Amino acid sequence: MLKKKFKNYSPKIKEECGVFGISNYDDASALTALGLHALQHRGQEGCGIVSFDEKKYYSEKRYGLVGDNFNKEKVLKKLPGKFAIGHNRYSTTGGTTLRNIQPFFADTNAGGIGVAHNGNLTNALTIRKKLVKEGAIFYSTSDTEVIIQLIAKSKRSETTDKVIDAIFQIQGGYALVMLAQNKLIGVRDPLGIRPLVIGKIKNSYVLASETCALDIIGAKFLREVENGEVVIIENDKLKSIKPYPPKKPRPCIFEYIYFSRPDSILNGKTTYEFRKKFGEQLAIEDNIEADLVVPVPDSGNAASLGYSQKTKINFDLGLIRNHYVGRTFIEPAQKIRSLGVKLKLNANKSSIKDKKLILIDDSLVRGTTSHKIVKMLYDAGAKEIHVRIASPEIKYPDFYGVDMPTRKELLAANKSVEEIREYIGADSLKFLSIDGLYKAMGFEKRNNTYPQLTDHYFTGDYPVEIIDELGDNKITQLSLLSTGSNN
Repeated sequence: MLKKKFKNYSPKIKEECGVFGISNYDDASALTALGLHALQHRGQEGCGIVSFDEKKYYSEKRYGLVGDNFNKEKVLKKLPGKFAIGHNRYSTTGGTTLRNIQPFFADTNAGGIGVAHNGNLTNALTIRKKLVKEGAIFYSTSDTEVIIQLIAKSKRSETTDKVIDAIFQIQGGYALVMLAQNKLIGVRDPLGIRPLVIGKIKNSYVLASETCALDIIGAKFLREVENGEVVIIENDKLKSIKPYPPKKPRPCIFEYIYFSRPDSILNGKTTYEFRKKFGEQLAIEDNIEADLVVPVPDSGNAASLGYSQKTKINFDLGLIRNHYVGRTFIEPAQKIRSLGVKLKLNANKSSIKDKKLILIDDSLVRGTTSHKIVKMLYDAGAKEIHVRIASPEIKYPDFYGVDMPTRKELLAANKSVEEIREYIGADSLKFLSIDGLYKAMGFEKRNNTYPQLTDHYFTGDYPVEIIDELGDNKITQLSLLSTGSNN
């Protein structure tokens, strides 16, 4: 079920989750736990693993981090078998309860099946209402269970056919990793909005949200699952099916800007390389003079390096990040919560005192964190602060698996650049242009007839129709049918 309002979000936008699967490998659950650990940045609310020992399925789900739950031998012993899938959760739909933690598992007339899902369905609520009317009983409030129900309801006899039958009924941005007896199945949405990659360790295949999950287990990266592709791995062989009509891919631009780990490979390059290019392009579009380029760690690091190298302005760490602040620490006491950004960041006074700073971050959503950081740097003695954002203004919410505020709460949707500058208290503010973003990625500029990326955050050009009623986030039919939508 899709939320009507996004509550308890952080000032940064957050990706929904990470998925991982491995076929026919000893200690499959242990390698799955390692893969999920590498994907921990994609979700920290819950984690789960489903394994199969060629006779029975086993499932373990926990709140919190992978390393806190699946590092004990006694837990992994409960997950025997050479086949396993896993999931890290950051809830955008349903809420944080144990029953919403994935992977989900169900028995069907074709046998058991486990499903791990990254993304969001834009017609989940509509399908759910229809299934309930037909007598379906839902255990969770997650849109992923809609997929399970559609697979179970399919009248096809083969599991692969049931999966294809189900995905033809769903819309949105999604990457699925499924376990059906000795089969590992991967699915990527028709536009490739959500990521999924294929790797191999010895003779065994691996599916994961990012290549960093392959690196940690020593698997070789083979390729990305193509948009609209279904891969079936069985008996150490991979079969590819493309059931959809061909479409040009439109991967999510925020995988490049923020979501993916810097060492993960997208479109042939690490996201670190892309982010440095964003910083270089931002410098090309800028003309400010300053003493230091300072990143907001860690999200602004790569762009700041690119900006510094292009302008020859010195790079320095004007902010020091505390990596050991967890949610369980900051939630209980209002006094501690009120400290806000100081729990995570502190000004490096010796570097910034009496200096003109260029402060760089990857994105600006609500502006609350930027406001606090700017004030902190001024209090520490900075002479001037010029904020630079290595992406365009975020004016539109997401419906494809990203947790962000409603349009009413997105700062750039309601204020001009000058009004935002005034709100955060900086001496100047500049965003990377949309054409500059595309140019940094190797495109000449944004193609208005058919955008090469899912970039609705900046443009309002939604690539997949949003069918469900979404309250404050409802988008007009006009914007849904804008250029590039459903082509």
